[in-house]
Amino acid sequence: MAHDELRDALKHPLLKIDLPELGEKYEGKVRDCFMPGDGTRIIVVTDRISAFDRKLGVLPLKGQLLNGVAAWWFEKTKHLVPNHVISVPDPNVMIAKECTPLPVEMVMRAYLTGTTSTSIWVHYRDGARTFCGHALPEGLKQHQALPEAILTPSTKAPQGGHDISASREEILALTGMSSADFERAAELSAILFAEGQRIAHERGLILVDTKYEFGKTADGEIVVMDEIHTPDSSRYWFAETYQARFDEGQAPESFDKEYLRRFLAGQGFQGDGPIPHIPDEIRVESTVRYQIAVEKLMGQPFVPNLEEPVARIRANLGLKP
Repeated sequence: MAHDELRDALKHPLLKIDLPELGEKYEGKVRDCFMPGDGTRIIVVTDRISAFDRKLGVLPLKGQLLNGVAAWWFEKTKHLVPNHVISVPDPNVMIAKECTPLPVEMVMRAYLTGTTSTSIWVHYRDGARTFCGHALPEGLKQHQALPEAILTPSTKAPQGGHDISASREEILALTGMSSADFERAAELSAILFAEGQRIAHERGLILVDTKYEFGKTADGEIVVMDEIHTPDSSRYWFAETYQARFDEGQAPESFDKEYLRRFLAGQGFQGDGPIPHIPDEIRVESTVRYQIAVEKLMGQPFVPNLEEPVARIRANLGLKP
């Protein structure tokens, strides 16, 4: 997409949507979900951007990019791990099985990196040598590969709160979830992450870290839900330039919302207090980076739908204007 197209898309972003015909609504950080009561959940992926556990406004066409690549990953991995997808009737919409979410985010990490106060790098830099129950060796550098990929689960804070990274034992104590459910979600997380790393490597990318959400279907099956391996839930670096930049002490080339995080951190924002103004050029450049990641992963150009989104979504769901 040209920058001009993205600036035009900012004139009618999908900030939120109300579809009362579809039943009860739940508004997440990025997704507006509707529960019709028939065993399905209608998920509308908006253009909202979330970082530092805060809603930061919108990025042009982000919802379409996010929904498209999530659907692609779900299709690519369904032979390994069951998921909640039923259909994708609109560029911003996914119809899924209704699930009861597990009270944990399963975060997989393969590198010592991050910028937030909860990141593994910040803990290590400040002297910690244990993270979420994992012992870390001395002498590691920022952005260096960990000896092996590790699971660093976190609690799911209410909107406006901060997630807490914790060990397996701490998560079980904090959430009250069963050890069997945790172990199954951990097993599926390792399978998904290994496959995500493999596919990313084939496309010249490094899947650095990611988070998964799991839920139980009506028949008790644990499935992956929400999104997987998107630039919202995952960190990607260019494989080709990683080593040279690491050797020179430079940050890796990034494809995810780390670009926006770095901009905000440069304004002194770490999640608390007023959100700094984000110029349109930063929003557009952030979407360009999402687009690069999506196209590189999927191996095909992203073709946006530039229609006004709310009317289009209603039409594609068979609702009256």
